[in-house]
Amino acid sequence: MSDDIIRSGSCLCGGVQFRVTGEPLRVGLCHCKDCRKTSGSAYQAFAVWPSQAFESTGITNSYGGRSFCPTCGSRLPTVGEEEVEVMIGGLDVAPTEGLEPSYELWIGRREHWLHSLPEARQFEQDRTVDDSAADDGEPEAGRGPYRRSA
Repeated sequence: MSDDIIRSGSCLCGGVQFRVTGEPLRVGLCHCKDCRKTSGSAYQAFAVWPSQAFESTGITNSYGGRSFCPTCGSRLPTVGEEEVEVMIGGLDVAPTEGLEPSYELWIGRREHWLHSLPEARQFEQDRTVDDSAADDGEPEAGRGPYRRSA
């Protein structure tokens, strides 16, 4: 895919609309407590784009650094200074072609009935600066949206 790819998304009620342009920097799954609770699922699937690739309209609120729609409560992209984390389930087109996770976080919290992704790197907790260097130059943890949970 090229930088011409545009993916759109929204909250459930449509009051917040967003779009990202181009390929994500990375795609992952997280099994941490915060992601489980905010998604209501056993894990959260997300993709991270540079902030300049993201546009949105509508009113949002946040709690604990995570954005949501104040009308319907849907989880929305988390916008950092350099990066934006988009929940894959918030995108309009499914299945989401080209957004395969390359890593999993907090694997100690993964449900026993879920299997690790065969080609994905596995992390006991969050990615670290050292791990980023091994991920073909992906941005360091903490520079954009990041996880703060156990």
